[in-house]
Amino acid sequence: MTPTLSTSRGDVYITADIEELSHKAGEFVVELAARSVQQSGRFTLSLSGGSTPKSLYSTLASPQFRDRIPWSSVHLFWGDERCVPPDHAQSNYRMVNEALISKVTIPAANIHRLEGENSDPKKAAEKYEALLKELFHLQGARRPRFDLLLLGMGDEGHTASLFPDSAALTELQRLVVANYVDKLHAWRLTFTMPVINAAAEVAFLIAGAGKAEIVSQVFAGAPLPAAQVQPSNGQLSWFFDRAAAGKLSAAS
Repeated sequence: MTPTLSTSRGDVYITADIEELSHKAGEFVVELAARSVQQSGRFTLSLSGGSTPKSLYSTLASPQFRDRIPWSSVHLFWGDERCVPPDHAQSNYRMVNEALISKVTIPAANIHRLEGENSDPKKAAEKYEALLKELFHLQGARRPRFDLLLLGMGDEGHTASLFPDSAALTELQRLVVANYVDKLHAWRLTFTMPVINAAAEVAFLIAGAGKAEIVSQVFAGAPLPAAQVQPSNGQLSWFFDRAAAGKLSAAS
């Protein structure tokens, strides 16, 4: 797949609208899934919350895409989660389940959700970290290497649940942490930045004119969480609609 732009921050794909963005990102997922399953026998995919990723999930569940992905070999993970039950309206798991999981044939054993309902967020983070170490056969300080890790971005530049000035941004050893977000007065569960940057492929999905300014700041090198996403031995891609990329040329 040929990007619209190749920048110092990765490959950029600019689309007309969120529908085209989801279609192009869907083709990206199909290609990576086929390659990963051929090479290793499985496709490890870390999911993001948010309205733009949700559009991608609905696209992957559509007749045009769902039969092109070897779901029996796909393992789903979540890069972050709100501390709510899985059937809660704000649950990232619930959103993915409604948009994608309930519409495709994927083994239940391949669905690895963060337990946001745990009354102790720190224990929930520790449990998920232990799961990652088991499934990726990790020892010592090694980190999981996801075949594809999807991300969104908030209006203030947060990604996953790594918010500006939050404690989790400075965590370099743990894989998963409970992060208290002052502006939300709430706990979140999130991958740490070293886990994100260890992925083979990382892809941002960003749409809407409301994101144009923060996108330009990230590409200009502002000290924001999303700008810290720089895979150490992998590829970074950005999928924008035209509105979100509206100020990108000046920044890149």
